[in-house]
Amino acid sequence: MLPPNWRSPAPGPVSDTLQITEIPVEGYERVVRGVDPSCGLHALIAVHDTTLGPALGGLRMWNYASEDEAQFDVLRLAKGMSYKSAVAHTGLGGGKAVMIGDPKTIKSEALYLSMGRLVDSLGGLYTTAEDVNTSIGDLEIIRRATKYVTGLSRESGGSGNPSPYTAYGVFLGVRAALGQAFGDDSPKGRTIAVQGVGAVGGPLAKRLLDAGATVYVTDRNEQRVADLVAQGAKAVPEAEIMGMKCDLYAPCALGGILNDDTIPKLGAKVVAGAANNVLLKPEHGKMLADRGILYAPDYVINAGGIINVSVEFHEGGYDEQVALSKIERIPQALKELWTIAKEEKIPPSDAADRLARRIIAEGKAQKA
Repeated sequence: MLPPNWRSPAPGPVSDTLQITEIPVEGYERVVRGVDPSCGLHALIAVHDTTLGPALGGLRMWNYASEDEAQFDVLRLAKGMSYKSAVAHTGLGGGKAVMIGDPKTIKSEALYLSMGRLVDSLGGLYTTAEDVNTSIGDLEIIRRATKYVTGLSRESGGSGNPSPYTAYGVFLGVRAALGQAFGDDSPKGRTIAVQGVGAVGGPLAKRLLDAGATVYVTDRNEQRVADLVAQGAKAVPEAEIMGMKCDLYAPCALGGILNDDTIPKLGAKVVAGAANNVLLKPEHGKMLADRGILYAPDYVINAGGIINVSVEFHEGGYDEQVALSKIERIPQALKELWTIAKEEKIPPSDAADRLARRIIAEGKAQKA
């Protein structure tokens, strides 16, 4: 299945040096490794579940220390995409791709053309999109090697950059979390710490500032921090932001940062942010609950981007108003999960997982 507005690109050059290897992983439909010595490609694609539709997930480039670290990340992210798409009712499944390497030195046209051939080798089981260190420009190159790419520019018939839509959904989710925790969803007068102010965290911080919150920010990119400080934010060192006494902590960088070591140090009453897989392990959801910290499950609050992209697959093609109306349901989805968590005496993260698994199981039963 492809977006109705998709237009055939010019083909890319065929490389005979791309080596594709299957990696058997229990619970996943496909996991493949792609290595192309001619351009330095070392990538993994994980397809978790396609019960509800073809797997859609972004392409992340990161300087992983090892392939094992990259595989750990891509498997978690792919599963998270399955659950995210299920709870958001996108009609899609879950997958993810990662490229191993330093984006400052490894990026090239040949690299992305080879990555496109790796995506194409799955025959439509997985469609790729934008993610960390992958731009729409990069996707346009991939598009020359495969038709299974989405989230392209409006000029190419796509929905454009998904990050602003993710940020909008997270902002709505933050308001819902404030309302749940404090009885008033207004950010005005609240103290909010945003860790990571890139393509999503930056717009989120700006929305919170405009809404009257006191916003503390940190990022390894000093210019991003400086830009927000000029707009009224307050800078804080990365090592200190998680322990800050604040109303809400918004993790908007990489995942796995809430764990045995960090949860006891949290100074916030609420955790609600854009990062994927923010809990290192499932049991860390219970650790948050035991500390009385309200948690907005990551793949529910940050679903705005995938919701926006999924509208490309609707009959008639992309419609921004349809996308926004779907994104504006995120607060209601969070409130339903918090209600389930309270009634069943389980952490919100477990409530979200149960709901996602149930939706996927119902989809399997309908196909049986």
